[in-house]
Order: sequence, then structure tokens, then C-alpha cells
Amino acid sequence: MGRKVHPVGFRLKIVKDWQGRWFAKGRRYTEQLHEDLKIREKIRTEYAHGAIALVDIQRFPNLVHVTVHTAKPGVLIGSKGATIKKVREELTVTCGMPVKVDIAEITAPDLNAALIAQNVASQLERRISHQRALKRAVAQAMRVGAQGIKVMVSGRLNGSDMTRREWVREGRVPLQTLRANLDYARTTAPTTYGGIGVKVWVYTGTVSADGSAEADPARYPALGVVGSPA
Repeated sequence: MGRKVHPVGFRLKIVKDWQGRWFAKGRRYTEQLHEDLKIREKIRTEYAHGAIALVDIQRFPNLVHVTVHTAKPGVLIGSKGATIKKVREELTVTCGMPVKVDIAEITAPDLNAALIAQNVASQLERRISHQRALKRAVAQAMRVGAQGIKVMVSGRLNGSDMTRREWVREGRVPLQTLRANLDYARTTAPTTYGGIGVKVWVYTGTVSADGSAEADPARYPALGVVGSPA
């Protein structure tokens, strides 16, 4: 089962939480869902150089709270807060209500699957060998404390006529263990030969029976414990 479903969705309310926390019914649900998609797309496209890993959205009756997890908070804050003020104004227009924007710094970017995938994709766009990019990403993650990592690329690698899939793994990557703090991300690298898909799995520890995480959640916000295992 763990190999057939999304690794994060498989662990919701066990070691993972939703990226959007709000409730709505009927047409209002559809409208707010599309608003969330617009918010994430706007932030990721306009500030792609800001190393954005996660955009967390929480809604209140008269307020939308957006938390951007990034490895480069200075890029999003800007000089004297000018950039984050601009982001707040643009999102207020998009949502039609006041928006509060917070920036959360990721102190260990080499353990974040989204940032690792973005890094590998950027190297592939610059025509760096995929074997070199994969081995470098795996080595850096293991060096900073990951217990296991797997990186996979698929597409017309090195411009070959036929698509193929290659991956590198080191350590343990338990896909079916619900208590495993397994981070997952995927992205696409647009190259001259077509898109190359990049998938990353990062394993940083398990959650004990009392609900406490063996890995330090403060080091890596995406690993915060939100519930005890069944």
C-alpha cells in the first residue's frame, strides 16, 4: 500500500498535517480551494528563487493566514520588509479579505525533499549530468543527518531517444511504516529534450508510541508531530 499512494497523504494525522486548514461546504469549498491553488502558484512562480518548500494556509472568518516555509527568508522579506508587504497586498486582492503572511525559516534545507528536488531539477536544466546531481543530493542529505534518502529521475536522460528511469538510494526509506517521518516531493525539470521528472523521499526518523518524534521537529518544521500512531 505504501508504494501505491502519496507518502504524505498516507501519513496524515499520524506524522503529517494538512497544508490547508479550513472548513467550507458547497460552492464556498470550491472557491476557497481554487484560491489556495492561486496563492501557492503565485508565490512559487514569482519568488521561485526564494527556495520555497511549503506554503501553509489557514483560514478564519475574516482572515487568511499564509505561512511560507523557505530556506532564504531574506529574499521574501526584502529590504525593510518591502517584498513581504507587496506579497501581502497581492494576496489580499486575490482573496478579497485581509491576509497575514508569515515567513518560517528552514534551517536544514538538505533534509527537505522539496528543496532537494528543486536543486536537482535546476542542475538538470543547466545540463549537469543526472548521475552527478543524484549522488551529490544523496551525499549532502546523509551528511547532515538523514537516515535514508532516495532520489529518482525519469525522462529523456542525457538526450536519449527513449525515456528511462534511474534512481539512487542510501540508508533506509520505509514506505509502508506509518510512524516513519518520510518527506516526499516531486517536480519537473524543463530541458531542451523535454521534461524530466524528479522525485525525492527523505527519511529522518520515526515517531515513538507516546507521540514524540525521534527527529527534532524544530530543525525541520515539516516533521512536526500532529498525532499518535494508531
